[in-house]
Amino acid sequence: MLGLIVNPVAGLGGRVGLKGSDGREIQRRARELGATPLAAGRAIDALRRLAPLLGDLQILSYPGEMGEEATVAAGFTPVVIGSITPGATTPDDTMAAAREMQRRQADLVLFAGGDGTARDVYRALGDSIPVLGIPAGVKILSAAFAIHPAAAGDLAREFLSGESRHVRQAEVLDLDEEAYRAGRVSPRLYGYLKIPYRRRLIQGRKSPSPLDERGTLEAIAQDVVDQMEEGVAYIVGPGSTTRPILARLGLEKTLVGVDVVLDRQLLLADANEAALLGVLGRHRARVIVTPIGGQGYLFGRGNQPISPSVLRAVGRENILVVGAPEKIHALRGRPLLVDSGDPEVDRWLTGYMKILTGYHERIVYRIST
Repeated sequence: MLGLIVNPVAGLGGRVGLKGSDGREIQRRARELGATPLAAGRAIDALRRLAPLLGDLQILSYPGEMGEEATVAAGFTPVVIGSITPGATTPDDTMAAAREMQRRQADLVLFAGGDGTARDVYRALGDSIPVLGIPAGVKILSAAFAIHPAAAGDLAREFLSGESRHVRQAEVLDLDEEAYRAGRVSPRLYGYLKIPYRRRLIQGRKSPSPLDERGTLEAIAQDVVDQMEEGVAYIVGPGSTTRPILARLGLEKTLVGVDVVLDRQLLLADANEAALLGVLGRHRARVIVTPIGGQGYLFGRGNQPISPSVLRAVGRENILVVGAPEKIHALRGRPLLVDSGDPEVDRWLTGYMKILTGYHERIVYRIST
């Protein structure tokens, strides 16, 4: 028996540049900026991978937007439990759903959300039963998530069919979103969830860049600045690796936001998707990003304003990946990852790409989904 919980507001603040979706006020602002819910679609993508179990698998879900709608859209008929107030769900609903699924002896609980949702599931269940996250949030630092929705579905299918019953403890991390918006990144460990595990299908926890990389990052920054062309807008993703690029120009970088540089001047700070598309309507552009330490994500984690629409407009040939050699070596041969939310864009991003690792230094590395 499978339990499904969808946090309907997970990821709402991503593409509009709000860096999270926790709290009614942030959710209201996100909708005013044109944000649309994404979590249900990602839950559907995961559930469709369970199609071989159709007819044999019973799915418990909470009503409406918290799981029922996604389950039906994926071709299953759920057993609907509990009650919600549509359009006004809360973390208490997530915790109540998890506890009821545990009471009904679900073999596995899938939840679509981000770190806040993982924290709520942990508060309800601890490590009492296996759970697995479908990544749908803005910030996903925890190790309790599959690398993308389809991987969550594949791993759930293997576990429920008995093909693989291997489980392990996975860290639940979360940030203070207000501090995060102010550029202070200090994850807190809340505990551990029990998850089905297959190494290539589970994302790692985020890890910080070593302090001794400063010289390498300065060399990378100088190389990037030396390449900058007049009239080209440079869309610079978040991170401590990209921050020295703007510092080299005498500009201030939004640590956890996306900034735009044109002719060595700051054109936009902390831009959202709409603002980036506006820039692309007026200028040629390049995107500069760095992988998330420990996880290897290029797109889909923390830099959602660089959306599939932005990536299509820029083109793969105009993406510059930067990263210290230590960050790449720490992946231990695992590929860099993309989870933009658009399978077609993810497909053309895969393959091999050059990574700038020092002044006039490049390596070629594989990108996968």
